[in-house]
Amino acid sequence: MIGGAVPGELDAVARRVRRLEELRKGRYVERANNALHRVWEAGHRPTTIRLRRDLLSSGPQDPAPALTQLLRPRGVALRFYLLAVFEAQCRLTAGEKWTADGSPPLKGPHRSWADFVAVDGAFDQPGNAYMPATRVDRDIQTLRVQQIHGALRTLEALGPDDQRSLVEVPKTKSSSRSYAAFSLMQEGGRGDTQTPNLYTVPRARWNTTFTVPATFFLRGWIQVLQPSEVATWLILQWLAQTMPNKHTESGVYLYANTRNDYFRLRRDSYEDACNRLLEFGLVQYARPGTTVAADAESPSEPQSSSGLNAALAAAFLAPRTHGDSYEPDRYQVTDEGLAQDASEKCFKESLLRQKSLERRRELSTKASGATG
Repeated sequence: MIGGAVPGELDAVARRVRRLEELRKGRYVERANNALHRVWEAGHRPTTIRLRRDLLSSGPQDPAPALTQLLRPRGVALRFYLLAVFEAQCRLTAGEKWTADGSPPLKGPHRSWADFVAVDGAFDQPGNAYMPATRVDRDIQTLRVQQIHGALRTLEALGPDDQRSLVEVPKTKSSSRSYAAFSLMQEGGRGDTQTPNLYTVPRARWNTTFTVPATFFLRGWIQVLQPSEVATWLILQWLAQTMPNKHTESGVYLYANTRNDYFRLRRDSYEDACNRLLEFGLVQYARPGTTVAADAESPSEPQSSSGLNAALAAAFLAPRTHGDSYEPDRYQVTDEGLAQDASEKCFKESLLRQKSLERRRELSTKASGATG
C-alpha cells in the first residue's frame, strides 16, 4: 500500500498522465474536436445528444447491458459507439433510421471516422518512447483505423449470441469484413430476430431516454475519460433527469444491490469514477436545493407519475439488504463543467494526483525505514 493507496494506483495514474501528455503534445484531442465540430456545424447542430436507457441497464435476470460489456481497459469501442450516435444525430432528425448514406468514410483526408478518435499511439516500454520505428507502417492515422476496426469487432460481438451487438459489419465475397459499410444498432442491441434493430434517433420520453450536452463531444471529454468514468457519468445523468426533484433536493446515488443488479458496475469502478468526476468538475457532492444545468428539450418529470417515480426511487435509490444499509455519497451533475478544455483539465488533475501519490509513497517509505 502507498500510504492508504490501492496497490498499482500510482502506476495507473502515471500511465494516464503520460498518455494525456502525448495527446496534448500531438494536439490529437484538439484535432478530433475540430473534426467533430465540423460535423456538428454541417448538420442540425444539436445542443444535446439523446440516448436510450437500454444502453445503461437491464433487469437482474437479463443479459448485462452493452455499457457494462464495454468497460474494457483497451480499445475505443464504447467511445466509437457514442461518437457514431453523435454523428447520426447531427445528420438525422428524431425518428429517422440509420443509413450509411451521407455518413463519413472510415478514413480519408477530410471528415472521416478516423478523424473523430484521438489516440496516443504505441508506447515502447523498454525504449520509453512513443511510436518506435518498425517495418510496419505505424503512423497515427493507421493506428486510429486499426483501433476503429477493433472497436467494430467488439461492438458486433456483444453477447449473448450477439443479441447485444451495437453494429453489424457485412462480409465480402471473400469473407473479410467490410468495416466501412457497418450499420449502427439501437442502444439495446440488434435483438434476436432476423431483421436487426437498426438505430433510429430517439424521441424524448421520460425515464426511457436521457440527454448529454453536445459539449461532452465537442470539448473532448469523450476522448479523455476512461470507460468506467463515462459509464458512471451517463448513469448519474439518467438518474438526475429521471428524478430531477430528488436530484436537486438531495442528489442521486446508487446502493450496491442496484449497482450490481441493474448496471453490473463493480464498486471499485463506480467509486473511483465518482472521485475522478468530482476532480474534473463534472459532478459535485449534493448541495440541497442547488439548481444544476438541465436540458430544456428533455421531458420533465410527469406530474402524474408520482407512483412510477416512487417505484424508480425504490428500485435505484433505496437499500434492499442489511449489507446495503450504509449511507452512500450523493451527487449532482454539473454540466457547466463540460465547458472546460477536457484535455487540459484531465492532465492537470491527473498530474496533481500523481504528485500526491508520490508524496504519500515517500512518506510511507520514510515511516517504514524509521520503524525498521
